[in-house]
Amino acid sequence: MACSDEKKLSGLIAATFTPFTSQGEVNLEAIGPYVDFLTAKQGVNGIFVNGTTGESMSLSVAERKLLAGEWCQKAKGKINQVIVHVGCLSLTEAKELAAHAVEIGADAIAAMAPFFFKPKTADALRSFLQEVALAAPTLPFFYYHIPAVTGVDVPVRDLLKGIKGLIPSFGGVKFSATDLMDLGQCISSSPPHWSFLYGVDEQLLAGLVMGADGAVGSTYNYAGCHFNKLMSAFKDGHVDQARKIQFKIQQLLSYAMELGFDVGVNKQLMNELSGLSLGPPRLPVTPCSLSDAGLIAKKYRQLFNDC
Repeated sequence: MACSDEKKLSGLIAATFTPFTSQGEVNLEAIGPYVDFLTAKQGVNGIFVNGTTGESMSLSVAERKLLAGEWCQKAKGKINQVIVHVGCLSLTEAKELAAHAVEIGADAIAAMAPFFFKPKTADALRSFLQEVALAAPTLPFFYYHIPAVTGVDVPVRDLLKGIKGLIPSFGGVKFSATDLMDLGQCISSSPPHWSFLYGVDEQLLAGLVMGADGAVGSTYNYAGCHFNKLMSAFKDGHVDQARKIQFKIQQLLSYAMELGFDVGVNKQLMNELSGLSLGPPRLPVTPCSLSDAGLIAKKYRQLFNDC
């Protein structure tokens, strides 16, 4: 099943953190309040679960199933789109997670490239993704391009050649890379019903200029309301206003990067700004110090007013 124009993904999609207890176990009880925070406080109506921000590769298959099921259940009637990331190093496990996504009522699935034994060519990567997508043929399938993490830098424009014939359910790309030429060539040569979701929060505006339909990112968990203003300003032709918001985001993330910004820091910042208790990250990611998270939260409040 391909994405129709009516179901084409757009707007802001939050890449969710995985809630853990203080003992490092998955904390399903935090997901309901988390969904309410995203919708009521951030104006975010789409979520991308079990991705990089969600520490998917540090989770077992059983944990990923539990989390995906709980996100789908708690999002029902509140979140428009739940995309479940099913990518794994093991093709068998990726197919298992894809089939499970159908059972729990996910709206779409996505998969990044395997990154231990890496596909060396576009053909090899297409074949891997085809196998995953065929395990959930009724769900739109998205390729999750994140070469800085996977080390797989096959140009997406090459990957997309002939992919429609191999994956009838292909819905588009989560493009988490800075190569805007590759992004532009993909968008300019692709069917209009495919969605291109940009995944580099600090340069979202550039992605929108190139024609991205929406965005998936971690900072939309706590700064989604401001990114929504950026997107609205761009849509209305107020590029100067959108640029001002983007520059503020860049100031925040530049400051955070000086303190060692990673998933652990980002998660603690979410705890600080949201009031939710999402717990620590899981090793090998280490917890952020409360002092560093406090400094970043202070910088955020200096740059932005409450929505």
